[in-house]
Amino acid sequence: MDLANVRFDASSLVPVIVQDARTGQVLTLAYANLEALKQTLQTRQSTFFSRSRGELWVKGLTSGHTQEVLEVLLDCDQDAVLYKVIPHGPACHTGAESCFHQPLSGSNEPSLGEVLEKVYQTIEQRIATLPEGSYVAKMHQAGLDRILKKIGEEAGEVIIAAKNQSREELVWEASDLLFHLLFLLAEQGVSPTDLAHTLWGRHKP
Repeated sequence: MDLANVRFDASSLVPVIVQDARTGQVLTLAYANLEALKQTLQTRQSTFFSRSRGELWVKGLTSGHTQEVLEVLLDCDQDAVLYKVIPHGPACHTGAESCFHQPLSGSNEPSLGEVLEKVYQTIEQRIATLPEGSYVAKMHQAGLDRILKKIGEEAGEVIIAAKNQSREELVWEASDLLFHLLFLLAEQGVSPTDLAHTLWGRHKP
């Protein structure tokens, strides 16, 4: 992005939309001046200008909830900027993942990426605590081979559902496969963020 093309307002600021690069979820809206944009591009950490304090601030500098910037885009009118990020912790000071979490109307259903992230975190927590009666705890204790076998079984069920051309069955079986794949990733210490980095590197414009 050529910073010379950015159209700053009368206060030398430009609005910045921050978006989760993995899920597409909008995380927050903030403002940046020229220095903040330069620092973001140099450090790859979300940097803004605080209108209330009159100074630069780096997201997560005090809370630890940083945002790794993968891409910075300028809109068609050149008066708004988009940060595509990998968030490491919630974006909102309330502890919510996104500052936009108070619906005024319509559906508030999460995206697939958000659901997968939550399921992964639940799996990690249950592996760590092994609660009684937990399916995850039982499979974890059965060992890696049992998990791998289950993934093979679920992949076969997905194939059968697709061959049967049953949409409902395919959705159900594909969900089972994704769950067990997340289980395997958690067992091996691979996170959805690791996958996001790889997929982004392959498919970004």
